[in-house]
Amino acid sequence: MTTRLTELCFDANDPLLLARFWSGVLGRRRSDDSVTLRTDEDAGFPIRFRSTQEAKTQPNQMHFDLASTSLDDQQQTVARALELGGRHLDIGQGPDADHVVLADPEGNEFCVIPPCNNFLAGCGFLGALSSDGSYAVGLFWSEALGWPLVWDQDEETAIQSSRGGTKISWGGPPVRPKVGKNRLHLHLGPSIPDEGAAEVDRLVGLGATRIGVGQCGPGWVAMTDVDGNELCVQAEA
Repeated sequence: MTTRLTELCFDANDPLLLARFWSGVLGRRRSDDSVTLRTDEDAGFPIRFRSTQEAKTQPNQMHFDLASTSLDDQQQTVARALELGGRHLDIGQGPDADHVVLADPEGNEFCVIPPCNNFLAGCGFLGALSSDGSYAVGLFWSEALGWPLVWDQDEETAIQSSRGGTKISWGGPPVRPKVGKNRLHLHLGPSIPDEGAAEVDRLVGLGATRIGVGQCGPGWVAMTDVDGNELCVQAEA
């Protein structure tokens, strides 16, 4: 049995503001609740923006890497993001970097990657969820989701659904110490209906830790992965 990735949950001080921004950048429609971005891709996943009072004070553990089909396409993505309220961000990348580092209206980092990037080839526009994390956490998520490792080198890992689409990658050591709750975390559901409780137990067996119930709504179990990153599993329908 494996777990399905049902959505990416994105904490926001103004969920509607960020939903509008990312809808414009990614070209995704918003659902009726206005703060969830739909996906029309077979291998995609929804993105839901959830209200938080906590201010962003640290670099995010996970950020988007957006792919480009040409230099013009890369420039158009950057221009669109800036027009929608994004800004350039200096994280020490230097003037010769070919990728563009930006921040959304609440300071969440993301990168616009140049064309001919072999790692993102065939992944679609939302090429990767690029994450700070250990080698062990990449192996954990490969087992949790049943996604094969598509990159395993120098303690860097990446996984991808067998259907293709967005990769999830981890940069390996050194891993930045975790400070507070992550602003982005994954929501999971059992691949077999009514097997949510068994799936929670399976994730515990893989090294996850239960930290509470109901934090993501009734029937949900809050957990952390082997690096201490939050995730939520729908244990009851």
